[in-house]
Amino acid sequence: MKFYLISDNKDTQMGMRLAGIDGVVVHTAEQVIKSLENARADANIGVILITEKLINMCRDAVYEIKLNNAKPLIVEIPDRHGTSDISQSIDQYVSEAIGIKF
Repeated sequence: MKFYLISDNKDTQMGMRLAGIDGVVVHTAEQVIKSLENARADANIGVILITEKLINMCRDAVYEIKLNNAKPLIVEIPDRHGTSDISQSIDQYVSEAIGIKF
């Protein structure tokens, strides 16, 4: 199982690359969706890391994939400019999955 990064900046990509994680840098929602589709087509990729900014850019498409597919696991990561409150992301994910607000 491999990790794969979809990032909006080269600094995050370079840091992950130093850790042995391949990835791409994209800037539009269309590029994000295409990169997700390409990563999902690779059976060796088990975890897709995607930066907070890109998740916010195309939240519906990403959550659709997360909710309806067991593999790969899509994990939101903050980048160097991120302000993500991970507990809020988890609450939203659970709320959408089961239809209950916390």
